[in-house]
Amino acid sequence: MAFRLGTEFVSGVLIGALVGWGLDKVLGIAPWGIIILTLFGFGAGVLNMMRAAGETPSRKRPKA
Repeated sequence: MAFRLGTEFVSGVLIGALVGWGLDKVLGIAPWGIIILTLFGFGAGVLNMMRAAGETPSRKRPKA
């Protein structure tokens, strides 16, 4: 379980950084693409870890 949580986090950050690096190269906006998309990747990695661990609150509300 710990290995899965680690890979969920690392993959989110790496994908964000790689896409940001690619946008920097294509659009010539360095370093803003890699900075912003790495932060988004960090957030996505944390969210994926929480989902994998089952710690996110459910969206369904109990009937009153």
